[in-house]
Amino acid sequence: MKNLFDRIGTVKSSSSIGSSSNRSPKFKRSLSSSSDRQPVTSSSSSAKGSSLLSGIVVSAFSVFESRGQRRGGGLRSNSNGWAGTVRRVMASGSMKRIKEHVMGYCKSSVVTSGSDIWILGVCYKLDDNAGGDPATSAGFAAFVEDFSSRILMTYRKGFDPIGDSKYTSDVNWGCMLRSSQMLVAQALILHRFGRSWRKTVNKQLDEGYTEILNDFGDSEESAFSIHQLLEVGKGYGLAAGSWVGPYAMCRAWETLARGEKDKVSKLLPMAVYIVSGDEDGERGGAPVVCVEDVSARCREYSAGQVDWTALLLLVPLVLGLDKVNPRYVPLLKATFAFPQSLGILGGKPGVSTYMIGVQDDNAFYLDPHEAQPVVDIKRGDLEADTSSYHSNVVRQIPLESVDSSLAIGFYCRDRDDFDDFCSRATKLADESSGAPLFTVARSRSSPRATSQGDLAGVDLGYEDSYDMLHSSNAEGAQEDDWQLL
Repeated sequence: MKNLFDRIGTVKSSSSIGSSSNRSPKFKRSLSSSSDRQPVTSSSSSAKGSSLLSGIVVSAFSVFESRGQRRGGGLRSNSNGWAGTVRRVMASGSMKRIKEHVMGYCKSSVVTSGSDIWILGVCYKLDDNAGGDPATSAGFAAFVEDFSSRILMTYRKGFDPIGDSKYTSDVNWGCMLRSSQMLVAQALILHRFGRSWRKTVNKQLDEGYTEILNDFGDSEESAFSIHQLLEVGKGYGLAAGSWVGPYAMCRAWETLARGEKDKVSKLLPMAVYIVSGDEDGERGGAPVVCVEDVSARCREYSAGQVDWTALLLLVPLVLGLDKVNPRYVPLLKATFAFPQSLGILGGKPGVSTYMIGVQDDNAFYLDPHEAQPVVDIKRGDLEADTSSYHSNVVRQIPLESVDSSLAIGFYCRDRDDFDDFCSRATKLADESSGAPLFTVARSRSSPRATSQGDLAGVDLGYEDSYDMLHSSNAEGAQEDDWQLL
């Protein structure tokens, strides 16, 4: 256990964030005792210890959940017995903090760096003319306000059983479902309000905001509930009680968006396009954003009424064996600067989070792993308590330690926005040294090229030339860690 506590990082404290005139919602920091304040270390042995403790924690939760079967909407358990005692210990704040540090997560190291922060296409500068704590800067206060305005989806307990199962909670298995709900909720916020939207403080709620939360309620009646996702995702292996990966999760949202109107309560107000590899299954190249396929998907979504619609782009990737290959880290960081950015679904193996920003080589994320009672937000209830759908606890994870299986999301409002996205994606691919995250092509039959310069003279019908870049350069780059999905 000594090594366990040695890994807990140093936490700085501060009495205020910004001036009182522009203070954002209070930034919660993890305050530990002096005995916990040790430098963070990293080694293969500590990584094994992290995995072991994580398995113990999850297994313990699973045992006690199974023993306390829910009957009549309540969880029956003996609160005075040893099982109840262990349950309370495992769910305590101290244990959660230990687990976060062991697994590489950190709540507060952001305050030690003055580097720029990018969050979903917006940059926050932490310049401090006085040379003090960056967390006291106006830029950091604005960042926290933005961060805490993103919608948080967590484990819930006490909802109606899912389908024919007996599951009335998604604790220990629904984190990827919740992470994907956060990403799609952000797309809906962008679609309805734009990127400048912030949650109201001490004011009446926006009606559209409560409508979005209602759509993600935990019931079969809610359009984008886990009940609905598990139903439409059966073909991709989604099932109550089972963990799901990013690729299957993306396909479930695609299926939901293309669902028949008489079988779903509400459709997404945008087309969904999954960026995947070549149709012939060729391995070794990056997934391709095919412009012709995107256009066809938009026409299909609108039933031929318009040529283009709002678009949700999902890019499931495998960027290595167990962790992200370091050469992809700069590329992942760059995607957070795209105005179309919706962040990344990913985390540790079996522990999904929603990453929404980056500073240096660390990603900021929203954590779905807190179990909360189910909440029913009614449409039009402008006085509803929505505090459980937001968090001002800022957490970080090193991008190089993220699981290699992840998915990136982008939202394009219209054709011009999509063209801007393609231009940025092509530039990023051109700067990837032959190992892009994904590429852009006009059609599946577009000629391959090794760089933007090789596309000179090729008329693609766009102001910016889009085409697929070959995944290895002429000098024979290393074989990519790609698995086309």
